[in-house]
Amino acid sequence: MSDTEKAYFATGCFWGAERRLWNIPGVLQTSVGYMGGARPDPSYEQVCTGVTGHAEIVEVSFDPTKVTYRRLLEEFWVMHDPTSLNRQGGDIGTQYRSAIFTTSDSQLLQAEATRDVYQAALSRKGIGEIVTEIKSAQGIPYYLAEEYHQRYLAKNPNGYDCHSSTGVPFPSQVSS
Repeated sequence: MSDTEKAYFATGCFWGAERRLWNIPGVLQTSVGYMGGARPDPSYEQVCTGVTGHAEIVEVSFDPTKVTYRRLLEEFWVMHDPTSLNRQGGDIGTQYRSAIFTTSDSQLLQAEATRDVYQAALSRKGIGEIVTEIKSAQGIPYYLAEEYHQRYLAKNPNGYDCHSSTGVPFPSQVSS
């Protein structure tokens, strides 16, 4: 499918993030895995030690004619606390960091622009600085997580879903 794009988001524990993203119309497929670390093909146990440097990632395949990358970014910013360094709620460690790995120059520009829009909204509420890592996915392998993690909350509807948030909505676009 040539009209499919990929996006990579880290928002802490990947289970809840994956569920939020798979429910967005226009998202064709999701998977969870690891990116941004030093060890090839790490296991969940290795990632949890913090020594591999990987983040828990949701890979999103989407149809850009049905959902925009900006819409996915808006969901990303509000589904977790991007001002919390290496933690989300009770989950602590570099694997729980906030990160966006972009697949094009356009994605990079949109990620930075929406970060700035959301930062302004947070600042108005007296909330601190966004610490989200934004970088190109080029040359950064995505390692698929173990099968039991894939669509975990579909298999375990009452399973753990650690997603803290700032409670600040993403600002609506003003049309002219």
